[in-house]
Amino acid sequence: MSRITVVTGASQGIGRAIALGFGAAGDTVVLAARNEGNLQTVAREVGAAGGAAMVVPTDVSDPASVSALVEHVVNAHGKIDVLVNNSGIGGPSGPLWEVDEEAWDQTMDVNVKGVFLGCRAVVPHMIEVGGGSIVVIGSISGKRALYGRSPYTTSKMALVGLVRTLALEAGRHGIRVNLISPGFVAGPRIDWVIEAQATARGISQDDVRAEFEGESPLGRLTEASDIADMCVFLASDHARAITGVDMNVNAGVVMY
Repeated sequence: MSRITVVTGASQGIGRAIALGFGAAGDTVVLAARNEGNLQTVAREVGAAGGAAMVVPTDVSDPASVSALVEHVVNAHGKIDVLVNNSGIGGPSGPLWEVDEEAWDQTMDVNVKGVFLGCRAVVPHMIEVGGGSIVVIGSISGKRALYGRSPYTTSKMALVGLVRTLALEAGRHGIRVNLISPGFVAGPRIDWVIEAQATARGISQDDVRAEFEGESPLGRLTEASDIADMCVFLASDHARAITGVDMNVNAGVVMY
């Protein structure tokens, strides 16, 4: 029987790449996000990659929606082997004193509470079957400040503490919990960050992009597929001795 892997935020970007990575590994991949149309497209791509896919539209910040997701998967497949908490939003940009409270709360609800809700719903089922693997997608912003990004940075730093604590609590049940901190990942979100940084700092977007790429010894941005490869590794038996760890996948960009 193939592994049952749930990927949140699977409709685009890093989440899509992660879903395709697990599909190529032969998993049955449960695709969770709010945009059902995009999920259906990814489901077809997962099938083409060699896996099977189930689409479950989900709002990770809504406890009832998350509970319904987990119940649906367990009823259909009897278990959840892997949970990848990838859903996240960029949140507002600007100095902290200009951040709207509602935008702050929304960032925390999706990026932190969403991970909490997913783990809380899945872990009891993993305990029942004797183990599992949870991977949380953090960010370079969880390691270092970026101007005007206090809500996002705070949310990603919080995930480091959540993962370390859950790894300690769930380890005796055979459940491993790890976090991946991507560097500057090529795609629409980093394009938006570059645009916002250029505006905030009064420099060109080309200068910001060159700065980001120049921080890497490899001279490049991280690719979404790089994150997917690490997810698949951390969920595999090759990583059976790895838990509570924060893995940098960043093309060598320094994080502290």
